[in-house]
Amino acid sequence: MKIALHSICFGLALMTAGIASAHSRSGEGSHGGLPVPEISHGEMAVISDYRTRIMDLASKAMDTSEPFRRVLNYAEIQYSYCLWGRIPGSVTDEESPFNECAHAYLAATKAVLMALRDMPHEAAAAGEIASDVDADMVSRGLSLVTCRFSGEGFNTADVVGPRWSEIPRHPASMASLSGFSAIVALGVFAVRRCLRLQSSE
Repeated sequence: MKIALHSICFGLALMTAGIASAHSRSGEGSHGGLPVPEISHGEMAVISDYRTRIMDLASKAMDTSEPFRRVLNYAEIQYSYCLWGRIPGSVTDEESPFNECAHAYLAATKAVLMALRDMPHEAAAAGEIASDVDADMVSRGLSLVTCRFSGEGFNTADVVGPRWSEIPRHPASMASLSGFSAIVALGVFAVRRCLRLQSSE
């Protein structure tokens, strides 16, 4: 029960932090961190499918450098700020309020893969993933697909959150977050009810 309550509180805190920083964009923040090269809209769809493999390999990497760890950490943070990619259309829909933050975590994921290819112990596995990504890109005809965020680079010192103010105008995002809010509300109600029952015993 404590774990469930902790998860709910974390989710609410994350959403609150995101709303509080909604006015900030990657182009307006600090650039004291490391640059993360842009990723095209077409690449996003494929890298998203390989994200788990890339991050699993990165988590086991040996002889990592500080820049690598910073980009890896940025990829994880951005993924959580983008609600773990759970909002429908966040990767594929250019108009999604979550599309820019999806660009950020997937650009960082791609940067992690490129760095893994230069590591002696991970080069072979990373090269295999990269080859699969390239083949998938070609077979799906996504190499030249771009969108308004395709030329945007990122920076590890600048976390990109969803565009919260645009959510009411995006039906898919609105429906998903409404459902999530309802689940959170029910979870909080259930936790409070259980706590009252326990205290009355």
